[in-house]
Amino acid sequence: MNRTDRLYALVEDLRAVAPRVRTARELAGRYEVSVRTIERDISALQQSGVPIYADVGRRGGYALDKRMSLPPLNFTAAESVALAVALERSVDTPFAHAGRSALRKILAAMSDSDAASARELAGRVGLIERHDPVVARGIPTLVEEAVLSRRVLEFGYRDRFGAGTRRRVEPMLLLHGKSGWCLVSWCRLREAPRCFRLDRMVDIVLTDEPMPVRALQGCDLDIPEHKLRIVAFG
Repeated sequence: MNRTDRLYALVEDLRAVAPRVRTARELAGRYEVSVRTIERDISALQQSGVPIYADVGRRGGYALDKRMSLPPLNFTAAESVALAVALERSVDTPFAHAGRSALRKILAAMSDSDAASARELAGRVGLIERHDPVVARGIPTLVEEAVLSRRVLEFGYRDRFGAGTRRRVEPMLLLHGKSGWCLVSWCRLREAPRCFRLDRMVDIVLTDEPMPVRALQGCDLDIPEHKLRIVAFG
């Protein structure tokens, strides 16, 4: 776990048990670092404005302001492991990093006994590592951010014939097909909707320009409507 992920995990860990405390030794053991490293991490979080307080004394430790605590979540062990398995197979999907962050939040907000049951069950599920280069590459962070924030994206692009152009586009839809992930966008160069393969994009730049709302209806993308399935939510 890198330092950024550990700092975030520390906040979620303290949030889950607030107003109770965790000692530096407990946290060091949990994240497999030294007590000194935990103390530096906590100091950095405090300096950034996170309301973490040191409770001195024999049973002292660190506590987060209880107003930032989360209520217990009633996820079963099977439900939480199902999410973990899905995330392990989602490294090439949109917002995969956000998904792992969400799982850490879920585990931190579960009761200790439920979280222990989930970890025990996870130990009885195995996945064979895949070596698909498309899967290993994942989706560029700037493309995710453009879709999330509805901002104009700029990039170099090589078509199937190897011809290169510079494009400025308005992202409309992340689309998965036989060739991997594509970005359906309104292309300002062509003044029409276009579908760009992510593996052909280079020198990606996320601009500060907000994009107008555009509808997919009426876009001629050579995709039969009955074959286009939007992600189900809820």
